[in-house]
Amino acid sequence: MVSLLPSALKALITPRLSRQVILDVIRRLHPRLTQFELIRFGPNGDGGYLIPNDLAGVEARFSPGVADMTGFEVDCLKHGMKVFMADASVEKPRLDFPETQYSFIKKYIGYFNDKEYMTMDSWFDWSGLVDRTELLLQMDIEGHEYPVIMSMSEALIKRFRIIVVEFHRLDTIFKSKSHPEFLFLTSLIIKTFEKLLKTHVPVHIHPNNALPSKVPSIKTPPIMEFTFLRKDRAELGGYRTDFPHKLDYDNTGNEHFALPKDWYRQT
Repeated sequence: MVSLLPSALKALITPRLSRQVILDVIRRLHPRLTQFELIRFGPNGDGGYLIPNDLAGVEARFSPGVADMTGFEVDCLKHGMKVFMADASVEKPRLDFPETQYSFIKKYIGYFNDKEYMTMDSWFDWSGLVDRTELLLQMDIEGHEYPVIMSMSEALIKRFRIIVVEFHRLDTIFKSKSHPEFLFLTSLIIKTFEKLLKTHVPVHIHPNNALPSKVPSIKTPPIMEFTFLRKDRAELGGYRTDFPHKLDYDNTGNEHFALPKDWYRQT
């Protein structure tokens, strides 16, 4: 992922971020209370996510990285959304719905366009939706989320009322700063969060217990699921402290671990 980034994307990244800058971004990621309760879409396990109950008027949902799991998609379809899916690793999604209710393209979502990949902006243009359409984004693309989000136009990001992303390699941000890959990836991760925070507010974080945290000072699970709500939709209250949330479930049968206290505001 790192070595293949185009020069235009690399230019957006500032290496050697200070520890204080990283801690400040983590503090800005502490989930907030809003006027909307959290509900669960998808199964009680891997593939299920908590989202704010602000779905009235959301017409379509985009899902890069389908694989074999479609529980989240089914709940979106039941709520009347048109579902757009993209994944070159499968022939078609496993859905028992009329094909008029969803769209599938056998491509990976990336930061460039070719026969196998397309960008988020190109995918939206291909969808035929109009610019005023309210959207939901749910992304789980195994570490490629950073260049994909950094490559998205701000106009498209603003189209998504709700954004759910599973972020990977988060433990990198507190690893040794002497390794060039860690330097660059840390900057890419932080800049990606900063981009999302311009337009959206975090409302939930859930650590994926597939891999445990191995960083002793600031506990940071390698994989965590973040839910964001667009700022213009949110009436902000205080900070969430209910971790795990009553609707949270472990992703795997591994030992349970809760969201580390460094990642949410203490009372």
